[in-house]
Amino acid sequence: MMSQVEGSRPIRVFLVDDHAVVRRGMRAFFDVLDDIEVLGEAADGRAALDELAELAVRHELPDVVLMDLLMPRLDGVAATAAIRQQYPDVEVVALTSFSEAERVHVALEAGAAGYLLKDAEAEEVSAAVRAANRGEVHLDPVVARKLTRSLIAPRQGATALTPREREILVLVAQGRSNRDIAGTLVISERTARTHVSNVLSKLGLASRTQAALWAVREGLVPGA
Repeated sequence: MMSQVEGSRPIRVFLVDDHAVVRRGMRAFFDVLDDIEVLGEAADGRAALDELAELAVRHELPDVVLMDLLMPRLDGVAATAAIRQQYPDVEVVALTSFSEAERVHVALEAGAAGYLLKDAEAEEVSAAVRAANRGEVHLDPVVARKLTRSLIAPRQGATALTPREREILVLVAQGRSNRDIAGTLVISERTARTHVSNVLSKLGLASRTQAALWAVREGLVPGA
């Protein structure tokens, strides 16, 4: 178990799932962790947006939303897009069953920072929350393998990258944040951010998560 660093506040998580038993299970797990706390929960995307609007008024928005993809009224993809547009500092991690894996592409395009299978081990759930809070990518290995087979990106993209940009891409695929990349390559964080933006643009990709999948598919980093 990871203990909370003295003087820092816990990571605030908001749970969105239409199954009450799933929400109870995640809440019970997070309750025993020092560095993560559950700020609230909702049974569908519409209710989640209503709750987040109230939290925003009180300046109490969560750091990370765990978002089920398949829900009534407003599904997780639409809710993710709305959250990322209205509250860009709030990260979203998609929760999916294996049968919904094809929906993950759309969730990533909507701005999700990563995704988990609903039967993931508790420690993987907490790892995904911590990674999202650091601005990093978290990919469930099972879904990642499935998605890398279907990910569409310009084949000429790799040749368009400079050696430094290929280096940046590998680090992104390893889940490194801009700060980590800057430290590893001894460059400024602003320069690292610019390089990442250039890589996404050249590859025609919408997110760091898609870049990580693309790098695995192209063999630049080993698959999980």
